[in-house]
Order: sequence, then C-alpha cells, then structure tokens
Amino acid sequence: MRKDFVLLKDDTERISVSTFGNSNQSGSPCIILVHGFKGFKDWGFFPYTAEYFSKQGFFVLTFNFSHNGIGSNETEFTELDLFAKNTFSREVSELEFIIQSLLSGKSGLPQKTNIILIGHSRGGAIAALTAGKFNEVSCLVLWASVCKLDRYTNRQKTEWKKDGKIDVLNTRTKQILSLNVSLLEDIEKNSSGSLNIQNSVASFHKPLLIVHGDQDVTVPVKEAYQLFDWADKSSTSICIIEGTGHTFHVQHPFEGLNDKFERVLEKTNNFIKKNLN
Repeated sequence: MRKDFVLLKDDTERISVSTFGNSNQSGSPCIILVHGFKGFKDWGFFPYTAEYFSKQGFFVLTFNFSHNGIGSNETEFTELDLFAKNTFSREVSELEFIIQSLLSGKSGLPQKTNIILIGHSRGGAIAALTAGKFNEVSCLVLWASVCKLDRYTNRQKTEWKKDGKIDVLNTRTKQILSLNVSLLEDIEKNSSGSLNIQNSVASFHKPLLIVHGDQDVTVPVKEAYQLFDWADKSSTSICIIEGTGHTFHVQHPFEGLNDKFERVLEKTNNFIKKNLN
C-alpha cells in the first residue's frame, strides 16, 4: 500500500514522501531510497523498486529532497528557484531528519530502528555521508554512486564564481537548470570534513554493497572501484553489471523490468537479507 504525504523540516524544506508496505508490521526493517542529481522519487525505477522491496517484507520510504526542483507536478521540474539554491549539506541534513523521524516515530512516520539506505548516483554519496552517523543504519547500498562531489573543472569554477551560477542541461526535458554558487561554496568549505566521501566510506564498518554498470558514461565505473578501495573489505561487496549504464537500462517513464535491472534488484535483495541484523 502506498501512502503519500509531506514532511516539514522547516519553512523552506518541504520533503515529499511516499511509503510502501505495512507500517504496522512489527520489526520490519525500513529501506530508504535516495535519488540523485536531477532525480526524484517517482522517476523511472524508484516506484517499482519500492513496490519490489515492500513485497519482500520491507517498509520502504522514497522522498524528494526539498530543493530537487519537483513541486506539485511529481514528474516535472517546476521549482527551478529552489533547485538553484540546493546544496549537498542541505541534502545530508534532510536525510538525517528523515532517519531521526523514523527512529522517533514522529512526523507521521512509524517507528523503525533497523534502517537500510539505497542511494543512486549522487544519492549514493548523500547516503554514504549519512549512514555512519546512525547506529540504526545496518546496511548501505550504492547504485552507480559518485565517489566525489567536486566534479567541476577550474575553468567552470572560475566562471561559476564570476556569474554567481552555472547552467546544466536536463537531457530528458531539455530544460536549462541553474545552480547557484552556494553549491560550489559548500563543496569548497566542507570537502575535507562533513562532505568527505572517502572518510565516510572508510569508517563505515557495516555491510556495504556497491553496484555499477560497466558502460556508465555519467559516473564512470572507476568510481565504483575507488569506493571499494576505500571501503572495509571484510564487510563490502562490489557487483559490476556488464553491458549497462548509469540507470541500468531503465528510462523515465518506466517501461518495465529488464534483465540488467532485475539483476541489480536481486543482488541487492540477497545482500540485504544475508546481512540483516
């Protein structure tokens, strides 16, 4: 059963949430799905993934970061002013808020004390940066995850600071989306501290699964190997899916399961169930 509602973190942070499964099922672990850059909770494989894991006995939560650009139209970027103001630190803070709400059973969420994070692309980085802060996060899964947040050339940074913004193309909608310089300032201020992915992955000594397509041109597969190199090998597995790219042969709108993404789901499900506390 799907339930949609909004979490209010503060006046500017309205987090749209969808939950799947039986919230009253005692002891059922909660999976949180974390979308990436230009992603959203109703994109492509996310609703199918949530239904899939709810049928496996999990309570599943998907959500939109408050500044991901999606508003009342759940599949189109209409809040471009908020998108421009987004930062990585804001996303980490919002994921922390969701986890804290689950742990306390507040904000309309059931109380859950066993939490699994699955993050895709940039959402993988946000999940990795957050996971180690909570003892209740028992497992971390990274799908096509970036290993670094600073993905910009020196020339781009110079122009970004000069103009106060940088423009990016949404290839699906052909929209030009702007990012304010506050995002770059967030990277430069916190790259060695709260936004250091290497430190977060290296200090996470719980089950970690890294899944990546070997033909990913958005986030090259070498980033998966870098994450694995940093990780605790005693609790980490890596799975490279051959012949597929960044979204594992899935597009938006979702047109059905394929063998590449089916393998991603099966590998993830088996890994989580094997390592459940």
